Amino acid sequence: MNHLLPISIILSALLLSGSRVYAEDGYQLWLRYAPIETPRLAAAYRQLGTQVSFPTSSETLRIAQAELVRGLTGMTGSRPVVAAAFATPTLVAGTPDGSGAIRQLSPGLPLEKLGKEGFIITIRPLAGRQTLVVAANTDIGVMYGVFRLLMLMQQGYDLTQANITEVPRCQLRLLNHWDNLTRYVERGYAGQSIWDWHKLPDYLYPRYTDYARANASIGINGTVLTNVNANAEVLTTPYLQKVQALAAIFRPYGIKVYLTARFSAPVEIGGLPTADPLDPAVRAWWHSKAAEIYALIPDFGGFVVKANSEGQPGPQNYGRSHAEGANMLAEAIAPHGGIVMWRAFVYSHEAPEDRAKQAYSEFKPLDGQFLPNVFVQVKNGPVDFQPREPFHPLFGAMPRTPLMMEFQITKEYLGFATHLVYLAPLYRETLGADTYAGGPGTTVAEIVDGTFHAYKMSGMAGVSNIGTDRNWCGSHFDQANWYAFGRLAWDHSLSAETVASEWIKATFGLIPGVNAIQRMMMMSREAAVQYMTPLGLHHLMGWGHHYGPAPWLNHAERPDWNSTYYHKADSAGIGFDRSPAGSGATDQYHAPVAARWADPRTCPENLLLWFHHLDWTYRMQNGRMLWDELCYQYSQGVDSVRFMLQTWEGLEDQIDPERFADVRTFLQIQLQEAIWWRSACLLYFQQYARLPLPAGLEPLTGTLETYQQQRFRYAPGN
Repeated sequence: MNHLLPISIILSALLLSGSRVYAEDGYQLWLRYAPIETPRLAAAYRQLGTQVSFPTSSETLRIAQAELVRGLTGMTGSRPVVAAAFATPTLVAGTPDGSGAIRQLSPGLPLEKLGKEGFIITIRPLAGRQTLVVAANTDIGVMYGVFRLLMLMQQGYDLTQANITEVPRCQLRLLNHWDNLTRYVERGYAGQSIWDWHKLPDYLYPRYTDYARANASIGINGTVLTNVNANAEVLTTPYLQKVQALAAIFRPYGIKVYLTARFSAPVEIGGLPTADPLDPAVRAWWHSKAAEIYALIPDFGGFVVKANSEGQPGPQNYGRSHAEGANMLAEAIAPHGGIVMWRAFVYSHEAPEDRAKQAYSEFKPLDGQFLPNVFVQVKNGPVDFQPREPFHPLFGAMPRTPLMMEFQITKEYLGFATHLVYLAPLYRETLGADTYAGGPGTTVAEIVDGTFHAYKMSGMAGVSNIGTDRNWCGSHFDQANWYAFGRLAWDHSLSAETVASEWIKATFGLIPGVNAIQRMMMMSREAAVQYMTPLGLHHLMGWGHHYGPAPWLNHAERPDWNSTYYHKADSAGIGFDRSPAGSGATDQYHAPVAARWADPRTCPENLLLWFHHLDWTYRMQNGRMLWDELCYQYSQGVDSVRFMLQTWEGLEDQIDPERFADVRTFLQIQLQEAIWWRSACLLYFQQYARLPLPAGLEPLTGTLETYQQQRFRYAPGN
């Protein structure tokens, strides 16, 4: 008996939900270039490809031209006609040096404002017809312009009105991979590391090129290949040859490679008895190592260093300062044009003071002591990538030292890959925060991009969420966080709503449900804060793996690895007193901010328990007791996830079956775990508050004892 179905039946099944919907696995990210189904738009975009003038004198331009052909073909169904020059082109792309048409137009284009990476997309009359122009000063700028043009087309943009000039706000826009040479990814929830070190440098996965292409499409221009908890072996010759192979792939896409430098490398792989940064032999070793690296990789970007933090070796092992350690490395790579990114995520093993204060205490006195090619890389908040933190007090406190922002794209404290949590609102909240460093209106963004302190270098880093999973990030919606980081590193003035809309249209198409999905995304971060750590609570997650609630944790080997260290719940109330009467952490901020946060009556309620220990009956602004408001916040978080799930289920006829099912399953997991968070935390805190759940709220599930007995030894990313 023949069990094979006719091909017509198979095709009918695949297309059952309509011509717009087809099975996808997420590998194409936001670069799908799906057919434009609006006839007017499709015809207009097809016309662009009639005669495309696009000279290709470099590998970068050849890649950009191929991307343009790929995009136009996918969206219009018609392959464009491309040549180095046409008498009457419909689209022109290039630089004044490489394109006669751009050279002819350049007197009327503001190219002098673009720098090395900016671009212009505009309509100009050329040879008697209106022509779409993509112009830049460099080949990389042209590539960025092509990617931006294709993104605009995926959004249904009317190109007849195009007059766009873009220049990146930050010079360096980097991904930090916490990938180990074993291919294990610390805090990674999307499979193994994409770097297959064993097969490098001989076998080069096509995924490496796809990675570079995706990053270039959102303006990312650097990648740190290795974990900040560094392995010195990556600096040995065999591994540097592997790095060289990756650098060659990334170079035409405008992406430099960086490595993490283990401070003790001179001892571990160099045979020296010390790594003291003032020892002449140690300094000579690093100079020699730098020369070896740059001989293999002339455009090597430099080093990221985690030192004297969480057991990592550093200059303090030898009685030296962070500045002395960073400058030793900076001297070695400065002749080659390299930079050092010295992380400010430090806290003493003895925990002598509030952990939130320690980075400021160690680095503020060193302002002005670092060499010009050193960044101090600062996390967005003073503790550790929590669902919500105040901005880090170092922003605005080091006017003579360039500060690089460090965001986390991977969701270490935000439900891993299974919770839908769109992070652009978190990024924008931090970047838009007013430091008062120069009076009102001096935002964190103005510190980071160098405009306020006139830093000569500027940069933003994001801890990568990329792995070997077919969809790259572990879940389809986590791709939006990779995308959002790149877009905001390029232009921090973009709204989270705008970035979400761009990503949705590129990822799912111009569907009727764009606004519904955008609403889900925009509420998702606040929902996670509410069902995990509302009102300024923080670090309630399980020990080590950071999975699930564990507000009872009090047996870790260090005080500041315990949840109880942060919430300090007792019969008198809850919260960490960081006012002048407590740890004094508020004093690390500029006066207007410090005064507002030091007083519970003026402190924003979403940070209230970060800065204050308050009685369970403390009256909130809405008149509720603190305990009641805590219960309502946890419940609202759960209700928000329910709404997100219901919204998604209403989009079934607009999303391809594979991705629809994946997202629905993850939202169902998120709802279960939000309920778990609510019940576990409130049951724990209730034993101190000794107050009932407010009337009308959903009853708590389970027992505190059951939750406390749960163990997750093999949670991913641990």
